[in-house]
Order: sequence, then C-alpha cells, then structure tokens
Amino acid sequence: MSQIELRHLRTLVALRDTGSLVEAAEKVFLTQSALSHQLKDLESRLGCALFIRKTRPVRFTSAGQRLLRLADDALPLLHNAEHDLARLAGGESGRIFMAIECHSCFEWLLPAINRYREAWSDVELDIASGFHFAPLPALARGDLDLVITADPIDDDSLAYVPLFSYEAQLALPRDHALADRPWVEPDDLAGETLICYPVDRDRLDVFKSFLEPAGVEPARVRHAELTTMMIQLVASGRGVVCLPNWALHEYLRRDYVVVKSLGEEGIWPTLYAAVREDQRQAPFIQGFIEIAKTVCFDTLVGIVTAELDEHPLSRG
Repeated sequence: MSQIELRHLRTLVALRDTGSLVEAAEKVFLTQSALSHQLKDLESRLGCALFIRKTRPVRFTSAGQRLLRLADDALPLLHNAEHDLARLAGGESGRIFMAIECHSCFEWLLPAINRYREAWSDVELDIASGFHFAPLPALARGDLDLVITADPIDDDSLAYVPLFSYEAQLALPRDHALADRPWVEPDDLAGETLICYPVDRDRLDVFKSFLEPAGVEPARVRHAELTTMMIQLVASGRGVVCLPNWALHEYLRRDYVVVKSLGEEGIWPTLYAAVREDQRQAPFIQGFIEIAKTVCFDTLVGIVTAELDEHPLSRG
C-alpha cells in the first residue's frame, strides 16, 4: 500500500482550510479522534511531523506544506477526471468519429455538425476523410463511431437508425431523346454514358437496384468526384447521372437538366446512421441522430420519413 493516500491529502486540505482539527473532522465527515489517528498514522509512515500541534490556525511543517502542494495539484485533476467519467457514463460526453458513404451528403451534414457542436460541446467530433476503406467493418472494430450509409451489412454488433428515404433519379440533358418519357426503363440506358462517383458499383443505386437486376450494362461509365461537375457534364450532353432527388432539386429548379424516375414506381433507398449496438442508446449518439434528422427535413426537398423504425439487420 502506498504511504500517501487520497484521503490523507483531503484531510490535510481540510485542516488547512478550517484551521482546526475539530472543524476539519466535520468537513471530512470523521470524528476528531479518527482524524487525529489518521494523521498520526500518516506521520508514522512518513517518519516526520506534518503540522505543529496546539497552534491555531494550524501551522504546517515543511513536510506538511509539501504534501499540501501535492494535494493542490492532484485533487483538482482527480475531481475533473471523475467529472469527465461521470459524463461519459451518463452519455453526455464521448467521441463521434464518423465516415460518410454518400458523396452528396456533405450538403446537409456540415450544417448538422455545426448545430450539434453548439449543443454538445463536450463531444469530440471528426470526419474520416476519403473513401479508401470499408467504413462499416471499421465501425464494428471501434475505429469509427458512426457511419452514414445506404448499404447496411449483416453484423450483430451494429445498429442502423434510419434518417430518411429519398428517390434515386436520373438526370438527363434537356434535349435528350428520353426527356419526354414519364420514366425510364433499364434498357433505355444500354446506349448511354453513365456518370458516377468513383465508388464500387454495389454502392450505387442505379446499378444495384435498377440495371443489374435487369441484366443491363450502360455503353460507358465515366467517373466524376463532384456533383456540380456531374451536372455540368450532363447539361453539355456528355452523359446521364443518377443522384438523390434532393441533390438534383436545385439544378432542376434552374432548368439545367431534366429529371426522370427509374421505373414507374421509382427507386427509394433509405439513408441510415449506423452505430455500434452498445452505443445506440448513448444520449450523445441519439443527440446527433436527432439533430441530423431535423436538419435534413428542414433543408432537403423530396425526402420522406423511412417506413421502418430501424433496418431489419439491426439487432436489439
């Protein structure tokens, strides 16, 4: 056992603050006899006196003053650590290191992050850059804390909370041959240049939910990093692009492009906030999800509430 314990430091501080053994004992919830015994025991362990008896206010020896300096350094650190741990245990503080499997999502995500930081200033919040790793396995490992995704994987340790559903729509040049169609069919894209973000096909709605089920391949696939660049290519007749309806709204309003549904019923994916199951109920996680939903429905045109409360892959 260490010679110096936290209770000793607290007792010495109480003795300094009150100036007497009687009042110090009351402050640390001990009898005067118990406090005296504690101090004598400490002095015996250290082999030196800590204060001069029968002085008022109490006068401390050099050894006592050294322990008081230790107490002034250590006790505030301990108090702050205990406070932080209590906030962590209560879900009021924590870390959200997130990734986004959605190039178009930065339009609403950045305002949501700004609003969240104002409301949850104690939470460490950052975004993983790039799309050069698999975010959902990284989430399960604990490398990430939240992933914005439309492509859940089956993992018992993960939970998927829906943010909203949206329609994946096709943007065409205004003078395109399909511009007068009420909607497009998969075969209509067999001769087209399809402009896409540089991600795997299984993460693109137009492939996984529209073309691949019909066994159709576009004539050419062209990649672009930015939504504005995609729209410029489409408007100049260089190809067609599938994007969320809310991402196309402003370009449609400005009459830059024509927008069509994929099939008569349209394709309606759902965007989720993926979190680890053990953190799903944490207040700081729920706080981010609620703020993200509020920002989305306040700012995005064409989105709807997801039909399911949680994705069927979710557990719990």
